[in-house]
Amino acid sequence: MCSIIGYKGRQSAAPIIVDSLKRMEYRGYDSVGVAMIKDGSLMVRKGTGKVAEVNQNLGISDMSGLIGIGHTRWATHGGVTDSNAHPHSACKNNIAVVHNGIIENYKELKEELIAQGHVFSSETDSEVIAHLLEIHHGSDVKKTVIQTCKRLRGSYAFVAAFQDGTIAGARYEEPLIIGVGNDGYFVSSDVLGFLQHTDKAIFLDNCDIAVIDNTKMEIFDFDGVPVARPITQVAWELGEADKGKYAHYTLKEINDQRLTIANAARQDESAMAKFCEILGNAKNVYITGSGTSYHSALIFKQILARFAKVRAETVMSSEAQDGLAAIDSDSVVIAISQSGETADVLAAIKTARAQGARVLAIVNVTTSSLARSSDCFLSTNCGPEIGVAATKSFTGQLALAYAVTDRLAGGALKAGEQAEFVAAAEKVISMCQPAIEKMAGELSDVNDIYLLGRSAHYPIALEGALKLKELAYVHAEGVAAGELKHGPLALMEKNTLVVMLSPDDATHSDSISNAHEIKARGATVIGISDAKDEIYDHFIEIPHMEQEAFYPIVEVIPLQMLAYYLALAKNADPDYPRNLAKSVTVK
Repeated sequence: MCSIIGYKGRQSAAPIIVDSLKRMEYRGYDSVGVAMIKDGSLMVRKGTGKVAEVNQNLGISDMSGLIGIGHTRWATHGGVTDSNAHPHSACKNNIAVVHNGIIENYKELKEELIAQGHVFSSETDSEVIAHLLEIHHGSDVKKTVIQTCKRLRGSYAFVAAFQDGTIAGARYEEPLIIGVGNDGYFVSSDVLGFLQHTDKAIFLDNCDIAVIDNTKMEIFDFDGVPVARPITQVAWELGEADKGKYAHYTLKEINDQRLTIANAARQDESAMAKFCEILGNAKNVYITGSGTSYHSALIFKQILARFAKVRAETVMSSEAQDGLAAIDSDSVVIAISQSGETADVLAAIKTARAQGARVLAIVNVTTSSLARSSDCFLSTNCGPEIGVAATKSFTGQLALAYAVTDRLAGGALKAGEQAEFVAAAEKVISMCQPAIEKMAGELSDVNDIYLLGRSAHYPIALEGALKLKELAYVHAEGVAAGELKHGPLALMEKNTLVVMLSPDDATHSDSISNAHEIKARGATVIGISDAKDEIYDHFIEIPHMEQEAFYPIVEVIPLQMLAYYLALAKNADPDYPRNLAKSVTVK
């Protein structure tokens, strides 16, 4: 959830670290801090707020030195305060630590350390790492980090800066990557942390420790055995992570879908063939994901059954312990994740692996833990998605689900690069934005929104509700339209706002009947459809689709826009929703 960065090289470290933290701020933005090592002294500056704000107030980028570590926080243990911000140091102030993850046994460790005379200055679980490093610190940093790691339970990646100028990083169930530059090393939770300086990366494996001193970098495991990890050239273009002409990353990424939906169909033929072969030969198929990716899984399940005659079960990754209880060696789990680092998803595939299942992955980050631990993965090819709320990664997942299903169904969907939905997405992005922006301004006082859809439109109702909650802080609920009479109709009254997903397909007639039932109770109805109807108080037109299965990928885009513009109308920052982070690396 947090972003961590370390740098040791020949350039001034503070400006590099601040810039890196800005690029990774989507991972957490409660507070910011940097620790620098210069001439054997440790200096720390940290505070609550976003990177630019804290840097302006504290002058972090002006700190001097060639060695430093930095952090942006998404709070788990302890409130959002200056003292809880990272980096953390211990009693002697000779070691600083930044941490991502959760230390499950921090309470017992903290009690033990306090009994030994240690004084804590924060409420965080992370601070115990600094005190443990201090206890074990001697002349050998390698032994210091190994002994510390053996005391920790939970999931973590941390980077420590030592007074002598050595920096060290360790990972267990959380990502940590070494950037290898011409004039120094980076240790980061994300390649975006150093991609502007080098495209050469070393992805540390679980239970790896890296130590960078004045002469070399060394990687070894938790037992101290040296290990070799290859250098990978990262393929993403840095320019894609820039907002360009747009006010927010979220708006840019909504508009990016003109290209990214088509990009998702461009797959390596050997990878696609292997993916479909494994899936097609599976006796049992499970699809898992969290949040937006789970909504993709729901649609994937439907189209697999309808077109490829493949029966699949969907499982929320956070419920995988029970949801995957029946899995066996004849099973395949398809894990869907934008980041490929979501803790619940990784835990789900760990459960699947333990029971002998094969794992397929659909990811956006091809160097992620999920991609590297799968039997085969396909990339959504969306490029970096910085906005916390998933937009282009969702439609990329859908486009890829269509492509896989089409392959298994012998081309029945015609879901290749020039599929019908590619042109339709371009059209809806071009024609809907002004009307939706105006509508959002008129609806800025709304606090409760219900979104109704049938069949494949129901997962889009769930996804639209999620976007409205994430971005506009509105209570929004996705409802299966056929279940309206089984409870939700009691909530329909004057001042209730309902969004009906009712394209002109097999569900249209029943959806219009639902709209009449809602309107009879005094509610306001927004229709998203290719068929205008007098029942709608507001109408958002989408293109007509000859292939009905493609409507979800088109109708979700107006919902993304509505959430974005409603956030602006409510003076919320759509790029950085409160209490949320992009990559959920804790359970």
